[in-house]
Amino acid sequence: MDLEAVRTFVAVAEAGQFQKAAADLAVTQQAVSKRVAGLERDLGVRLFTRTPRGAELTIDGQAFAPHARELLRVAERAAGSVRAGRRPLRVDVIASRVAPSGLMRGFHRAHPEIDLDVVMLVDVEAAVTALRSGAIDASFRAVAMPGRPLPEDIASVRVLDEPLQLLTGPAHALAGARSVTVARLAGHRIWMPGIVPGTEWAAYYDDLVAEFGLTIEATGPNFGSDALLDTIADTPALATFMSEQTRLVWPAGHGLRRIPVTDPTPVYPHSLLWHRDNPHPALATLRAHLAGTAAGHDTAGTWRPDWVLPR
Repeated sequence: MDLEAVRTFVAVAEAGQFQKAAADLAVTQQAVSKRVAGLERDLGVRLFTRTPRGAELTIDGQAFAPHARELLRVAERAAGSVRAGRRPLRVDVIASRVAPSGLMRGFHRAHPEIDLDVVMLVDVEAAVTALRSGAIDASFRAVAMPGRPLPEDIASVRVLDEPLQLLTGPAHALAGARSVTVARLAGHRIWMPGIVPGTEWAAYYDDLVAEFGLTIEATGPNFGSDALLDTIADTPALATFMSEQTRLVWPAGHGLRRIPVTDPTPVYPHSLLWHRDNPHPALATLRAHLAGTAAGHDTAGTWRPDWVLPR
């Protein structure tokens, strides 16, 4: 159905005259008549009866009028949902419980007037594809994989270096430590079934293993964080890595310990990615907010992979 014809029908119905409707729409009266006639042909009914005073709706016209107005309202909402500056800012945060999600909650508190859509994509390649297509406006990532730089049309900036912590059960050999050095972790089994091969975080942990001689096991199905916490709590031989700002809650009886890792402190480098030509005005607001809240980068005593782009 021709929306311009529907819009013209509504204009005539509200004006009560073809001539006034033409003036309201800034078109000729002939154009108004042609649009209404075309709509009547499509519907197979007469919508107006011409009278000395102008145009009156027929019974069919009266039945069609509320639906026509709703069609125009739906069309406006559809256009507004994708119109830069009117549609929500779409941001990929990888997962709901990790630091980028917390950064976006902080942004929402600081700018409640900005509508947000938060999505969770699997890896950096999926995120870059979505950025280039306009499906999302920004993504939090570790920037790139070794040997696979970002495309030139994708910009990035580091926004947070997040320390890793060791998570153990109460019977683990390191459970009583206030902190633990990376060297001391050698020989301990670190279980991380959520690592997905080919992702940027898999590359991060591969480099961590190679640099410090650690043992990270990604075997077994990934049943989610609750199952991971249950296993770590009940298995003295296993520990896992957890980012400092990852938000998890477990039963008090689990007795889990979060232990800072030091000398050096491995940090996971979160960056914001966006398309250089993205016109959404809220994107600049998000970047400015993150610049004002970003933690220090490349701090003495920390470690990150060499392939992560500098600040």
